[in-house]
Amino acid sequence: MQTLTPCCTCQRGRGHPRVSIVLPCRNEADRITPCLESILRQEPLTGGMEIIIADGQSEDGTRDILARWQAAVETRRCGVPGIAIRVLENPGRFASIGLNAAIRAATGDIIIRLDAHTEFAPDYVQQCVAQMQITGADNVGGPARTKPETYIEHAIAAAYHSWFSVGGARFHNLVYEGYVDTVTYGCWRSEAFSACAKINSHLSSEGECNSTPAVRGV
Repeated sequence: MQTLTPCCTCQRGRGHPRVSIVLPCRNEADRITPCLESILRQEPLTGGMEIIIADGQSEDGTRDILARWQAAVETRRCGVPGIAIRVLENPGRFASIGLNAAIRAATGDIIIRLDAHTEFAPDYVQQCVAQMQITGADNVGGPARTKPETYIEHAIAAAYHSWFSVGGARFHNLVYEGYVDTVTYGCWRSEAFSACAKINSHLSSEGECNSTPAVRGV
């Protein structure tokens, strides 16, 4: 599990953008609830926010959990005003195919790619939007903070945050702030996908389509 915090310290149109969260998942019954809870705890955006989840034919009850969350948000039993959840079918199952479907369905001025294995700081979305407006960067994201529990997980986390292991991938550095080659789970203006086509649907794994080398990030 990871927790993402903004890389630095908005609202329809350039001053009040609507945000679309796109999130692919498959068989995430154990993880989807903490993820959605963290998204629904996001600080309110004046332009509103939609959550588009592309489910890859889950077989472990994930769809039932998503349906309950969708109903709860629609009746305002949880979350905050201005947020909607949509669930799409992803018969291709791969995360890349689900991301493309969610991006096509997105109505926001800004698109943020999130992940079911991750929990997000309450100001993550707001800070990404603000930093994009301040810097003019094409892609904005935050450092990934691991949350290990077992001895093996602690060993993996140590390697994950080690310069020796990851080289110049600065989004592994929890204290770095500035321009990077890529970020995990990016934030883009929607027109970037019109200009840069789409995510490669032949990428089958989460790791292959988490990073975004096509644009410069901050």
